[in-house]
Amino acid sequence: MGIRLYIGNLPLNVTEEELKGHFSIIGPLSYLSIPTDRETGKQRGFAFVEFKDRAQADEAIRRFNNQSFKGRSLSVSEARARNESQRVAPARPSLSRPTSTAGAEAADPPGNKPSRNLGPDKPSRHGRGRARGEFKAERGPKGPMREVVRGQFFGGVDDDDDDYDDYDDAVNEDSVEAGVSDSEKDA
Repeated sequence: MGIRLYIGNLPLNVTEEELKGHFSIIGPLSYLSIPTDRETGKQRGFAFVEFKDRAQADEAIRRFNNQSFKGRSLSVSEARARNESQRVAPARPSLSRPTSTAGAEAADPPGNKPSRNLGPDKPSRHGRGRARGEFKAERGPKGPMREVVRGQFFGGVDDDDDDYDDYDDAVNEDSVEAGVSDSEKDA
């Protein structure tokens, strides 16, 4: 079985032939894979190559790691198995304070793990402290929505009950009559 290498930070438009040509300078490749996204079908920006010899794989890492390839600095390292890449979170140290020795056995829950009772839960800001689905009886049912009027309405309806339009019409009639002579009015 060969030594598989992980090549990261690949340009997204690289072809298998270009990658094979670049790494075959060290020696012949026994395997080459450029993974693609399942949904879009586009390349994911990394690849795997495999050399049959450990010396060739080490030389490829030494020679191509942090070197430019099509304008991008490659990251070349030995590939890890999938189960090694899944990291398990390290166990946190206990934050409990020491208690008196007389009641230590009774206070410890089963499994010898100290409890982390930090006090009552904070009330919800959105629910205002009441349980979901609980009806607030003091308020009663809501009424119809109020109409909110903002700004001016410029509609096609002309109301004759405002004094401003009548005043403007009277002023306009006077100015029209002032520019017309009496002989023109009779005609």
